[in-house]
Amino acid sequence: MSPSLDLTDPATFVRNDPYEFWHRVRGESPVYWHPAAAERPGFWVVAGYDDVLACYDDWKRLSSARGNVLDVLLRGGDSAGGKMLAVSDRPWHRHLRNLMLRAFSPRVLGDVVRKVEERAQELIGTVTELGSFDFAAEVAEHIPMNTICDLLSIPAQDRKQLLLWSKEALASEHQEGARLDALEARNEIVLYLMELGFERRAKPGDDVISMIATAEVDGRPLTPEEIALNCYSLLLGGDESSRMTAISSVLAFTRHPDQWRGLREGTIGLDTAVEELLRWATPGMHFARTALSDFSLGGRQVRAGDIVTFWNTSANNDETVFAEPRTLDLSRRPNKHLTFGHGPHFCVGAALGRAELRALLRALVTSVGDIELDGEPQRIYSNFLYGYGSLPVVFQSRSAS
Repeated sequence: MSPSLDLTDPATFVRNDPYEFWHRVRGESPVYWHPAAAERPGFWVVAGYDDVLACYDDWKRLSSARGNVLDVLLRGGDSAGGKMLAVSDRPWHRHLRNLMLRAFSPRVLGDVVRKVEERAQELIGTVTELGSFDFAAEVAEHIPMNTICDLLSIPAQDRKQLLLWSKEALASEHQEGARLDALEARNEIVLYLMELGFERRAKPGDDVISMIATAEVDGRPLTPEEIALNCYSLLLGGDESSRMTAISSVLAFTRHPDQWRGLREGTIGLDTAVEELLRWATPGMHFARTALSDFSLGGRQVRAGDIVTFWNTSANNDETVFAEPRTLDLSRRPNKHLTFGHGPHFCVGAALGRAELRALLRALVTSVGDIELDGEPQRIYSNFLYGYGSLPVVFQSRSAS
């Protein structure tokens, strides 16, 4: 494997073993400069846990406002900068975050989580009767998207189209997946949500979009674009990451049957299992910032204006923090993974993401005995998301086994 893999190429993470690559990077050059190419600038790559943690915390010198993922920054910046929570800086970020956290209050989440648990039980109960099936298509696609749509009160007839757009927006199931398709999908989602924002500002209800559309942030109402972009952020963040984690978790059970057996028999608790599977999957491989000033990072000199990428998928497998990181240990404690980020930009939907995975695990434990792989899982092509677009499996019912 080349020590200088092209981290801008989505195929890189399919053709190569990322864990072997990041192990080598952490040992040889945990902070290094990824060279420029003809059509894009170079950027810093940060691989070690402590340095990644420092990047998350250093909001004064590392800005999110130009964009927080590599592809967007390499194209010159994010048009949502300063408008959407994930790509804004303080003080606006703090005011907007306080609003968005209201979407995940216990009062709001209570009904949503109950629906997640019911949906998970129903889906898992159904697929155990199918024989061979694609877990990605039959289960994983339905839980996260419907959960976020429940949170936002998205009409049922619109959810299938939103799922299609969401799948195109950050990744492709094919190597030749077009960047233009991704941009078009994102635009369609924003336009759709803008329409809903207009409707609910005019006739507000008891739902999250109405709450965002009618709220004031720092003394003023949000613009229609800001309403749409922040609902979009909830939609994409809640769907893609949870879907990839669910698929990776079931795949992990097929490859580590002893861990699945311990979970199923109750010798391993659900809470530690949730945290380990979040670490194991790490669906969002990296996040990125733009340096606002010159500073030293891991012994290297970062200059103002430089793009800095920090890789969760490496930090969550750092041997200095996680003993035998590529050994699945559902009882692992402590487990200070960075799957949801850290610091001011810690994921506002982390509690819901954990609840979704816990609901899935409980449904599996209740209904499923043995889990067997029944074909080759198909990886997605992305340099941001890590996961699978297809997972053929067989669930034997617990009663049968």
